[in-house]
Amino acid sequence: MTALAEELPTHLPDYLARQRWFPAKGRPVASIAVAAETSLISEGELLLDLCLLRVSFVDSAAPEHFQVLVGRRHHPSSELEHATIGAVGDRIAFDAMWDHEATAFLLQAIRSGSQYGDVRFVPEPGVELPRAGVGRLLGVEQSNTSVAYGEKSILKLFRKVAAGVNPDLELHRALRSVGSAEVASLQGAIEGVLDGQPATLGMLQDFASNSAEGWAMALTSVRDLFAEADLYASEVGGDFAAESRRLGETVAVVHKELAQALGTGTRPAAELRSALEARLAGAVAQVPELARHADGVRAVYAALEGDIPTQRVHGDLHLGQTLRTPRGWLVIDFEGEPATALPERRRMDSPLRDVAGMLRSFDYAVYHQVVLGDHSDQHEEQQLQHRADEWAVRNRSAFCDGYAFASGRDPRSEAAVLRAFELDKAVYEVLYEVRSRPTWAVIPLSAIARLVAEAEEKGVDAVDSASDPTISL
Repeated sequence: MTALAEELPTHLPDYLARQRWFPAKGRPVASIAVAAETSLISEGELLLDLCLLRVSFVDSAAPEHFQVLVGRRHHPSSELEHATIGAVGDRIAFDAMWDHEATAFLLQAIRSGSQYGDVRFVPEPGVELPRAGVGRLLGVEQSNTSVAYGEKSILKLFRKVAAGVNPDLELHRALRSVGSAEVASLQGAIEGVLDGQPATLGMLQDFASNSAEGWAMALTSVRDLFAEADLYASEVGGDFAAESRRLGETVAVVHKELAQALGTGTRPAAELRSALEARLAGAVAQVPELARHADGVRAVYAALEGDIPTQRVHGDLHLGQTLRTPRGWLVIDFEGEPATALPERRRMDSPLRDVAGMLRSFDYAVYHQVVLGDHSDQHEEQQLQHRADEWAVRNRSAFCDGYAFASGRDPRSEAAVLRAFELDKAVYEVLYEVRSRPTWAVIPLSAIARLVAEAEEKGVDAVDSASDPTISL
């Protein structure tokens, strides 16, 4: 056993607990070990190793694996203090994604197509990469860690690693093969091995430096609306509907390109119903407030019949997975739902799951600002709620209009399937919010009540073709 494998685990419980990308906070950890280590730099002041950690939990028989790029120096700079893991031998170990020499090494390794043990740095054919570059770690750290090289390249290091090809890499390669302009083009990848199977460790893409996140743009639009007490959503300077329509078109084009690259199929409705009902049952067991809606939700699921058209889809689409550039919208992060097993994330699914995810995201963008606001006046709160409803309907409608225009298939014409996916997403959201942000749980719970009421009032298969003729491009 190497010194790294022997000494690093003693520091890992505290280190992992401090990381935003570690998704298992609060779960009792049974053990942590270095499952695999690959030496990238073995001589000099900086030692660099790519480590896969095996984390076992008390509440699960299946361990999970997480990736850390471990740097070791005798005297790390003060800039690395917050990234320190602990002493290993006569050096200090730290998260090397914060080390400029380490990130420069990663870019050069991809550019040269280097291989170290089971770890391969793979440039995409025909891509010209920068000859040198120091990585600038991006401030918003979520489930993965990203560094930008200048204004042209961004490297994402996957923190949670599973055996099998990550759909983010797989789908970006597929979209590049058909010349997609709706995603940031793939430049290269870092690939390894886990449990004898291929594993995706990282990917390098075009960096959309001059861009704005869809979520942030939507929030600005909502704030503009709430600030104008006497204007309709269509009259506010920050009206988002035209962008929502363009975004619907972009998502439809991505779906067409994925179908072209990877084909299509079908899924029996009975199989889909079973999966949706299982998620509902698990959520009801943990969130008692869901029980009063359960029969209505099941009635919507029961309306699913025949075969559901499927293809590869994004799988976890929302406004935060989109970027607005000067040229148009980009869709990013094709990993799928992080809590879902990798084989499930890689299977074909209905494109309406992505549409439903975006519709739920519009709801979140507007209603969370109502829920979190400090409203001492009941009349004021009612007015905000009314304006929030107006914004949500307008932008949901615009998105569907754009999707229908680009695909020739209006998602609202498949009301039973779309409503089922919206409910499934809301059920997932309720469980997440109760665990993480209890005050937000009212947002998906309200959506579930609305969707069930609509189904009961109009019929599960009723086509909702509402659109706003004032939306223009």
